[in-house]
Amino acid sequence: MRPRAGDRRRRMNGGEQPMRDRQLILDGQVIHLREWGAVGLPRLVMLHGFPEYGAAWDDLAPLLADRFHCIAPDQRGYGQSAAPEEVSAYKARHLVADMAALIGALDAEAPQTAPLTVLGHDWGAAVAYGLAIARPDLVARLVILNGVHPGPFQRALNRGGAQAAASQYFHALRRDGAEEHLAADGYARLLGLFGHAMDMSWLSGARRARYLAEWSRPGRLRGMLNWYRASPIVVPEPGRTADASVPGPDHLPVTMPHLLIWGEADTALLPEATEGLEAYCTDLTRVTIPGADHWLIHQQPQRIARILRDWLPG
Repeated sequence: MRPRAGDRRRRMNGGEQPMRDRQLILDGQVIHLREWGAVGLPRLVMLHGFPEYGAAWDDLAPLLADRFHCIAPDQRGYGQSAAPEEVSAYKARHLVADMAALIGALDAEAPQTAPLTVLGHDWGAAVAYGLAIARPDLVARLVILNGVHPGPFQRALNRGGAQAAASQYFHALRRDGAEEHLAADGYARLLGLFGHAMDMSWLSGARRARYLAEWSRPGRLRGMLNWYRASPIVVPEPGRTADASVPGPDHLPVTMPHLLIWGEADTALLPEATEGLEAYCTDLTRVTIPGADHWLIHQQPQRIARILRDWLPG
């Protein structure tokens, strides 16, 4: 494990909140991290989705850094982390193994007696659920923000209704050549997909430029799209149903306390995608945020921080 560290500062609420970034080599793969808060505080591992990177948590993490050590990796295929070319490298078991290795490395640096809290948004939620299910010994609490458990999500897709219609973009992202299509004209199509029917006022100016720079790193757009290509999720064609297998609660249980925070105006993930989640979770709390959509971590970070402070111990 070879760290390389830097230190930048972000101004938040009139004060200075440090953001440190570094890289670890885990199982031969580079994992780039952003960190806020003192080492030794209770850990929050924060997992971004598509098409973001670890900086997705720049608005929320500083609001929690007085009480938690917040760790936001660029996941495999994104940002400054490793981006293997082959689709098979993005199967769920590898993505979950990356995060298990990261947690092991963090514990080797500063051992803690209690497991940590994992937050996941969008595709980061899929990894967070996978980690909670496969390695419950590592996860004390699970927080999902507009993300889905594979069981209820596949069931909703199978019906061929509103969620299946909202998920048709899966087909476009899985196609050969999708990289070139989305990158054309300064990533105009990717930006359009990112913000379809949702509030994207937060993605402008210097932040927008940073996102374009991250997408432009060699191999990263392919890596990002390979998450879709490697996924076993079945999306039926318009007007059709599917009979894809739906894993039951006995196979994919979430045994730790679980908080689901939902921006109710999401047009990509609909409420039906979480119907029946209680059957998979022994201790589920739902919180709905009016006026927020899929990008709630940027739109209402103050409110989300208050919810987390109230729900999390420490």
